Amino acid sequence: MNPSPKQTPVDPMATLPYRIDAVLFDFDGTLTRPGTLDFSIIKRAIGCPDGIPVLEFMAGIQDENRRRDMARQLNRFELDGAAASQPNLGAQRLVAIIKRAGLPVGILTRNSRVSVCKALENFSPMGLADIDVMVTREDPVRIKPSGEGALLAAEKMGVDPAHVLVVGDFHFDMDAGRNAGALTAFLANDRPVPVDLNCRFIVNTLLELEAIIEDGVSLPAGKLPNPFLDELLARYRIDDPSVIVGPSVGEDTAAVDIDGETVLVLKTDPITFATESIGRYAVSINANDMATAGAEARWMLATLLLPCGFSRAQVRRIFADLNAACAEAGITLCGGHTEITDAVCRPVVSGMMAGTVTRKDLIRKQQMAPGDRVLVTKGIAVEGTAIIAVEFKALLLEKGMTAAEVDSCSRFKSLISILPEARIVRSVGGVTALHDVTEGGIATALAELSQAGGRGIRVQRDAVPVFPQTRHMGEILGIDPLGLIGSGSLLICCRPESARRLISELEKNDIAVADIGMVTQGGPGIAAKQNQTPVKWPCFDVDEITRLFA
Repeated sequence: MNPSPKQTPVDPMATLPYRIDAVLFDFDGTLTRPGTLDFSIIKRAIGCPDGIPVLEFMAGIQDENRRRDMARQLNRFELDGAAASQPNLGAQRLVAIIKRAGLPVGILTRNSRVSVCKALENFSPMGLADIDVMVTREDPVRIKPSGEGALLAAEKMGVDPAHVLVVGDFHFDMDAGRNAGALTAFLANDRPVPVDLNCRFIVNTLLELEAIIEDGVSLPAGKLPNPFLDELLARYRIDDPSVIVGPSVGEDTAAVDIDGETVLVLKTDPITFATESIGRYAVSINANDMATAGAEARWMLATLLLPCGFSRAQVRRIFADLNAACAEAGITLCGGHTEITDAVCRPVVSGMMAGTVTRKDLIRKQQMAPGDRVLVTKGIAVEGTAIIAVEFKALLLEKGMTAAEVDSCSRFKSLISILPEARIVRSVGGVTALHDVTEGGIATALAELSQAGGRGIRVQRDAVPVFPQTRHMGEILGIDPLGLIGSGSLLICCRPESARRLISELEKNDIAVADIGMVTQGGPGIAAKQNQTPVKWPCFDVDEITRLFA
């Protein structure tokens, strides 16, 4: 009997989506420490009543000479305060984080420009050069609480006001942000929060904004960063006891118990980089991951999202590729979905594949153990080499690669399937884990394998095999093969006593293989050596190929 479905509680963090493309700070009391400017002093000096803001009081003075004198007193007061001011707690760190994320930083203040510049002299290493836009009372707009100043700043920064975060310590700042349609964050600075405050976020210190900004920054193209994916998956628990292998970083397939003996292995993966032979790629990539679980792929569903302007002839070609590749692998293409949509600018084929394996033959990465050898077949970046040769042929020729070299690289697409070596290693035995090298290259694949298996891996970097064509391509394009999408290379963890026989059987079948390292006792992580000297193992936030498509 199937277990009754259970409703998953709504995740409150998922109900408040937002994006931050720029941050606009109030200055006095926000970027500077609160209390430096006591406006009651200047109010007494110019005769401004309590309850009326200084600028609004001055604007209502009819006597021009008196108004000029007030302005001189206000400017002197602000300059003296600016000279004595200091950065607020966390201000410089926060601005540095925002700049590293590639976001513009602006200042929206009712203060004078000269006083802000004077105060920034006390900020080190941060300074005026870190501020992309400054809107002050000298600008020809109403600053606060009007939204005009925030709108002007957004325009100067080239961003949609809806994706600007306005940060301030006063209700005028929140009013200005809301009136511009921006996000707002109130900085309490250890003061009580006004009961009538209307804003999106409330923080006590600037340091608390770090997590808010991190969550709002646009993610780069490619797979989700593994730490973020790990955090997401940890939030959602699977209670279904039939799920043997569920979602986790480094696990390429799911496995579900059917009858206590038979296991259904499930896989889904899209093809987003390739356009030529995209149907064949979709079959190979999904079947590869099925093989890493020890399963033979049997059924496939395919979703085709095709850009506007696609012709019937182009659609026929993708269907023909899908059917031919499935037929060659003994897979039944049993359904899917196809549509033309302006949601994509190039074809996307997402495959969903299923197959079966006996429970005793299911390969799980948790079987990895200290001392296991780590092998890799063929050479790294097989898929990336083939894709770049096809999609960027003109660029490669322009950079000096010969036509013969480019054609040689394009033929790497025939090496993308790892099914032959997977079948061989399963027949030999002694295998504890298999992992297909995909997006992010072997650098990412080894890190994923380590995390999924819960073990460390020691790798000899100079033992990692790189095809000469791939190395040349990387040199002329300035990309690192270690971080280049690499379907076609199979990572194999095996018992040390089985390694020699596995290598022998693969080589007998004309499949190159290299011993590149060993599983270690410690927790997840990669320790690398180059010519016996410890080196840092690279980490790629996005696949190297995305830089070419960008």
